[in-house]
Amino acid sequence: MTSVLWLRRDLRRGDHPALLAAREAAGDDRVCVLFVVDPGLWERGGPVRRAWLAASLKAAQEDFDGRLVIRHGDPATVVPAVAEEVGAGSVHVTREVTPAGRRRDQRVQDALDGTDVEWAETGTPYAVGPGLVRNGSGDPYKVYTPFYRAWHEHGWPQPAAYPRSLDLVDIDSHQEALDLLEEALRQDDLPEMPEAGEKAALARWRDFRDEALDDYDGDRDKPATDGTSRLSAYLKIGAIHPRTILADLASRRSQGAQTFEQEIAWREFYADVLLQNPRSAWHDLRQELSGMRYDEPADALEAWQQGRTGYPVVDAGMRQLLAVGWMHNRVRMITASFLTKDLHVWWPAGARWFLDRLVDGDIASNNHGWQWVAGTGTDASPYFRVFNPVTQGERFDPTGDYVRRWVPELRHLSGKAAHQPWKHDDGYAHDYPERIVDHAEERKEALDRYGAARS
Repeated sequence: MTSVLWLRRDLRRGDHPALLAAREAAGDDRVCVLFVVDPGLWERGGPVRRAWLAASLKAAQEDFDGRLVIRHGDPATVVPAVAEEVGAGSVHVTREVTPAGRRRDQRVQDALDGTDVEWAETGTPYAVGPGLVRNGSGDPYKVYTPFYRAWHEHGWPQPAAYPRSLDLVDIDSHQEALDLLEEALRQDDLPEMPEAGEKAALARWRDFRDEALDDYDGDRDKPATDGTSRLSAYLKIGAIHPRTILADLASRRSQGAQTFEQEIAWREFYADVLLQNPRSAWHDLRQELSGMRYDEPADALEAWQQGRTGYPVVDAGMRQLLAVGWMHNRVRMITASFLTKDLHVWWPAGARWFLDRLVDGDIASNNHGWQWVAGTGTDASPYFRVFNPVTQGERFDPTGDYVRRWVPELRHLSGKAAHQPWKHDDGYAHDYPERIVDHAEERKEALDRYGAARS
């Protein structure tokens, strides 16, 4: 009997257990591959997220031989309707683990109750499904390092086989859905996004693996160097599965390969934390700082968003985000620390800005990364960690190349001089803004506030 494969965060054909399950369930019949443009999610997403999804769906349409069915509407209505339209006996999905995704899936399951259509969940977007890694007492891990050890020991399956032959149902997509996707790609001021799709993801992984992986441990913190994988956007949309990457890493013995595996584990750890603590999506994971005093976002927040704070590495990062929909991870930490600890703004304001403008905006990794910096997340004692934007810039961008690339007003300053224009007579010759706050004063203020909240 025909089966439906409902795609969400798994826009690929290879290493796709739910696709194989749908094909097996169909037997001699066909598979209907479906994506639902949910108007509630669509409207809440920023223009960058919508454009990246649209580009990724366009690429996936080619991967599924032009027979990816794209419909518009509430999934609780659309999925059962499609199942009835094609005479499906089962609906197959990759198991969702985010709070909103789980609520949505429950509504679809409820809508299918009383029908003859089976609901089948196979696999997750992670190498080890969130919730499976537990300590000796059977409890989830609260700290990354022991989680990583247990996650690594737990292990993961080999990549699923590639289904070279698929008999796919060919029914119409909703024109409304197609129009929304095309409109998303035509929006003004979109950043320069990477090439979308499974083929592009695999090509990017191979290039990084063969050319930069072994140097990753030393290069990953240098924002001026192309030393990171840039796979996060593909992992977010499911154009590549982490199992595919980990299978290649298994034969690599360099420190770079080991460190890269640990970075994949961070993504899996944060997904596990979110599964165990759904409220932590938008609220402090740890309540010790619940009495923390924050400032209302105002003009300072806008200066941060636009890269006009007067601190070069902060501004470079924020302008990179606006230009390409991505920011180097080291600079994400620096910019997040500046917002939360120099400007004293509660982390969700920054997390929302990032999610709307990052092509790799993932709620588990993004929001828990913000909390790690803010001192309300998984790290046991980061409240006193206040990144100095000058010393961080000089340490990780010692040549100043990263700053000069994204802050053209400072291109006349050579070397480290780009990190402290206020020390040079011509530092503000090209209308670079002066510092909106004094870091030393705000660091002391932040520590005073943290101390008061903890006591």
